[in-house]
Amino acid sequence: MSVIFENSRFFRQQGYINGQWVDADSGNTFDVTNPATGEVIARVADMGAAETARAIDAAEAVQAEWAALPARTRCNRLERWYQAILDNRKELGQIMTVEQGKPIAEAIGEVAYGASYIKWFAEEGKRVYGDIIPAPMTDKRNLVIKQPVGIVGAITPWNFPSAMLARKLAPALAAGCVVVAKPAAETPLSALALAVLAEEAGIPAGVINLVTGMDAPAIGSELTSNPKVRKITFTGSTRVGKLLMEQCAGTIKRTSMELGGNAPMIVFDDADLDIAIPGALAAKYRNSGQTCICSNRIFVQDGIYDEFIERLKSEVEKFSIGNGLEEGVTHGPLITEAAALGVESKVQDALEQGARVVTGGARSENGPCFFQPTIIADAVPSMRVFREEIFGPVAPIFRFGNEEEVVELANNTEFGLAAYFYTENMNRMWRVSEALEYGMVGVNETAISSEVIPFGGMKESGQGREGSRYGMDDYLETKLICVGGLDRK
Repeated sequence: MSVIFENSRFFRQQGYINGQWVDADSGNTFDVTNPATGEVIARVADMGAAETARAIDAAEAVQAEWAALPARTRCNRLERWYQAILDNRKELGQIMTVEQGKPIAEAIGEVAYGASYIKWFAEEGKRVYGDIIPAPMTDKRNLVIKQPVGIVGAITPWNFPSAMLARKLAPALAAGCVVVAKPAAETPLSALALAVLAEEAGIPAGVINLVTGMDAPAIGSELTSNPKVRKITFTGSTRVGKLLMEQCAGTIKRTSMELGGNAPMIVFDDADLDIAIPGALAAKYRNSGQTCICSNRIFVQDGIYDEFIERLKSEVEKFSIGNGLEEGVTHGPLITEAAALGVESKVQDALEQGARVVTGGARSENGPCFFQPTIIADAVPSMRVFREEIFGPVAPIFRFGNEEEVVELANNTEFGLAAYFYTENMNRMWRVSEALEYGMVGVNETAISSEVIPFGGMKESGQGREGSRYGMDDYLETKLICVGGLDRK
């Protein structure tokens, strides 16, 4: 086992509980593999329910003290953490590329993106306001205050291993909550590196705890069943999200769920293709298609269908796939060989039902985890690429005739996370935006995500919002204080 960052202070292979770097009770480890090369880059502590319970106890021991700190004190520490991440973003990006596969520029960009949430909530945490409600009687006053919900259990995915953790830790800590987090087993190193910097920035022991392990059901069950944990926040599949919500019902925990997506991108005849084509490229192929808000289904109106495909093909064939650390590489591998096989099966299903490959369409010679950037034309709703989240660099292009038809097609899914459309018609902008059943809609834009917007979905894509001022709400309880007897002298 050899890795380029093995001498880095950020390279940790133990869990982080109560400010200590600890092995699994069993002494067992699991391998973390570079998907571009197949090389084992780390052997990380394989923890389970017992270690999770201790992490929860460590969090409980400091919850009251952390919550009692002045908001400015908590937020000043977050500011220091934010700056430390920015100062080390290149090295953090290298770690991410090696464990997750995305090109180095994209990885460094993700580190900065995740840090932006820490900066935002470091500022927003000082603006948690209450209210005074006019009382129905003269001898009473009704005061409303906001208090931290308590210990938060956070479960994060492998596709954005730094940003998804920061997006949960930042509002929780700013609100006065402490966290026990489980990073994805495929990509734990980015999370552990963030903990190193959090400690250096003055975040006290026990405020952030990271439990690493392959036994997700055991760790998750402890988080959902333990009554000391008052909230679960999860980013991942709808199937797992539903299971976690069921488990949380026993103790009536608060939940925030950012789940699966099946994002439509609609291109009307009057769209400006000079912006629609770059938008499609960014939305579909970012992170090799492994994003929950990528354009899973691309609907193009009859009048520009062929032109759109030809122009998209011309740009896609400029991509360079390979090891994300190599110069000039634009797209890395999928996270595992199983993921590549899953994408291949969806493409094969489409071809069997009459679709045609415009470019790509197969696994790449670069390695077992690589899949060629692909465009499929003549896609129809009976195909798996219409119903299922592809999570790979495959763009299925569907033809449509009119606005009513395409809105119905776009909404024909149990998911409702993000949607995009391109048009120059102002009336259509409003009609379609309001008709689409999605939590986020991009009009002539696909780069919609930032720390200032409320990120989240409708229907089976989840509940709650991350980012923006709304992102604090999920970590706060609203309490009424009714003061009576005020007419006495």
